[in-house]
Amino acid sequence: MKLSLIQMSMSESLNKNCEKSLTFCDKAQGSNLVFFPEIQLYPFFPQYEGRDASKYCLKENAMEITDFCKKAAQYHYYLSPNVYMELIGKRYDTSLWINPKGKIVDYAKMVHIAQAKQFYEQDYYTPSDDGFKVFDTPHGKVGIVICYDRHLPESIRTCALMGAQLIIIPTANTKAEPMELFEWEIRVQAMQNQVFIAMCNRVGTEGSMVFSGESLVVAPDGSLICKADDNEQILSCEINLEEATKLREKVPYIATRRKEWYL
Repeated sequence: MKLSLIQMSMSESLNKNCEKSLTFCDKAQGSNLVFFPEIQLYPFFPQYEGRDASKYCLKENAMEITDFCKKAAQYHYYLSPNVYMELIGKRYDTSLWINPKGKIVDYAKMVHIAQAKQFYEQDYYTPSDDGFKVFDTPHGKVGIVICYDRHLPESIRTCALMGAQLIIIPTANTKAEPMELFEWEIRVQAMQNQVFIAMCNRVGTEGSMVFSGESLVVAPDGSLICKADDNEQILSCEINLEEATKLREKVPYIATRRKEWYL
């Protein structure tokens, strides 16, 4: 599988952000799976408390969503944009799962919602009503964990127990945060769950937040496959999801769990 992470910056303009996203879709042709950072079509508005975010929220029939579907069909790859979306009257931090025919298969919504300085996400996001999602592909099973969810180890573990061999994480990490620790967080969880993990971040300055980039892909043994710097770019690599299955057979961490002793 060729995996491509679109590490990009965002402006105040929906049209410009969408146009840039679609241009990156063109540049990522030849990939099997392409995904983006968290809330890719707008500036990171949750850094502000309690504002009216209506203009940032997309409906299911939004033209921008249709454009992403067309790109997936044009290039015959799986595509996972992350947007602020209204579904059945509620607003979610949402990753779409679009198949190579350009059809939206399902929506993965953020499960755990942060509430801290510059991450006032409970002011805007509804917690997921249907939990974590894992999707079948000809290359293997792919799960989605959105940004803050990864800090709760149950998130990665749940996707692994659902059969995920690769977990993708759209995120919004800043240079003020402990990026070295965040890298190790991903590497340790990849090793403990014997799963590929790919985390795609924003770059650029928005208000008082400076996004750090440093998107990365980690192997099921916790080793780093590739990592970006803090510039806008496509980070691509080839991975074989069967390696996750083989490692689980060789070193059966998950199979030897004794869940009767866990809270």
